[in-house]
Amino acid sequence: MTVSVQATPPDNVWPSLPLADWQDTYATLHLWTQIIGKIRLALAPQLNHWWQSTLYVTPRGLTTASIPYETRNFQISFDFLDHQLQIDGSDGITQRIALAPRSVADFYQTVMATLREIGIEVRIWTMPQEVAEPLPFEQDYQHAAYDPEYAQRFWRILVQVDRVMTVFRSRFIGKSSPVHFFWGSFDLAVTRFSGRRAPEHPGGVPNMADWVTREAYSHEVSSCGFWPGGGSVVEPVFYAYAYPIPEGFRDYPIQPREAFYSSEMQEFILPYEAVRQADDPDGVLLAFLQSTYKAAANLGHWDRAALERTPA
Repeated sequence: MTVSVQATPPDNVWPSLPLADWQDTYATLHLWTQIIGKIRLALAPQLNHWWQSTLYVTPRGLTTASIPYETRNFQISFDFLDHQLQIDGSDGITQRIALAPRSVADFYQTVMATLREIGIEVRIWTMPQEVAEPLPFEQDYQHAAYDPEYAQRFWRILVQVDRVMTVFRSRFIGKSSPVHFFWGSFDLAVTRFSGRRAPEHPGGVPNMADWVTREAYSHEVSSCGFWPGGGSVVEPVFYAYAYPIPEGFRDYPIQPREAFYSSEMQEFILPYEAVRQADDPDGVLLAFLQSTYKAAANLGHWDRAALERTPA
C-alpha cells in the first residue's frame, strides 16, 4: 500500500495570501464553488437560514457533506492536496475531475455530465450570486485560472480558521450555526443567535433576492468569519457584525489593537496579517471573536448566563 505524505511546513501554517497574487484563481474558484454549492442547494432539504447550502472544511479541502438523492447519498469534495474534485456515492461509485486551468463553462459542463453518468439528474440556476457582472456558468469562458499553490494556501488558512472558530463555537450553548463556508460571499463563518426574532432585513445585497436575505437574518445574530478580500477590501480579513446593530456597537472596545470598525462595511475588521504575524495567532483571533461577540451581546441585552457555557 502506498501512503501519500504531504507535510505542512511550519512557516506555512498561516500562509500569506496577497490578493493580487491569486486574484484570477480566486475569481475562478469562487464560481466553481458556486456550481457545487448550488447542486447541494437544489437537492438537500431546506434548513433554517440556508444552512443546507453551505460547504465544510475538510482535512483535504471543502465538501458538500452528504447530499440525499432518491435512495442513496452522495457528496462532492474539493481536494486541494491532489487538486481534484471527487464525487462519492453511497453505492460505491467514485468519480474524479482534475482541478486545473479550465473555464467555468467547461467545469460546469464536466461536473453535470459526470453526475448524469452516475445517474444523478439535477438542474441549478446558473446565474452566479454576489459577484459583479455575473455571467451564466455555461457562458463563462472568461474565468479559467487555477494556481494550485494559491488554492492550497487559501485552504490551509481555512483549516486554521475552522479550528479556532470551532473552539469559539464550543463556548456557546445557545443556537449556533456550524462553522461553514458560504460560496456566495466566499467566506468561512459561524453565527450565534440571541433567541429573539429580528426586525425584517431591508435586503439590497447585490445579486441576491431580498427574500433570501430575510430568511438568513430572521433572528438576532452575532456573526464572525474570514474573507479573502475583494472589492474595496484589498487584503484578507476577519470580520464580525451584529444584526440588528445595537446602539453603541461601533464604539465598543474590542481586541486586539489592530482591529477597527469599518463604517463602509458596518462591521469590525481585523486584518489577516495581524493574526498571521502574531506570536500567538490563535489567541489573537479568539480575542477578536470573543470581544466582538461581547459588543453584540452586551449592547443587545442577550441573556448571556443562559447562552454561554461559562456564565457571563
